[in-house]
Amino acid sequence: MTQALLTGLSRTTRPQSVLRRLLALDAVVTGANGLAYAVAPGPLGELLGIERGLLFELGLLLAVYAAGVGLLASRPVPSVPGVKAVIDINLLWTVGSVLAIAGWIDPTTAGTVWTLLQAGTVAGFAALQWAALRATRR
Repeated sequence: MTQALLTGLSRTTRPQSVLRRLLALDAVVTGANGLAYAVAPGPLGELLGIERGLLFELGLLLAVYAAGVGLLASRPVPSVPGVKAVIDINLLWTVGSVLAIAGWIDPTTAGTVWTLLQAGTVAGFAALQWAALRATRR
């Protein structure tokens, strides 16, 4: 089932291609999010109910992280430790996002919804990347 899902998502049966495409998509989505936070922390902070400085710093962090994930995706064969690190960081981001809205920050309703959607997306990337990594090792 997982292999069929990955194949459908990537339109290839080559696990390395699936993994590289998932990493590249992760890099694009994360990079776009990071750039938005870094370029417009004021308006986005007001909308989401997140402090401008925190949003700016998160934006820079996400942009740098996205560049690293993009570099990993550009490799013909992404390193297993590198992919595992991306998966682990994605899982930590997911848990951190949920904990943040549970007590660290006081977001608006839009901020709560956005944070949960973002956490779900990142968890999805982690799950798909893990499945693709496992497929490459068979």
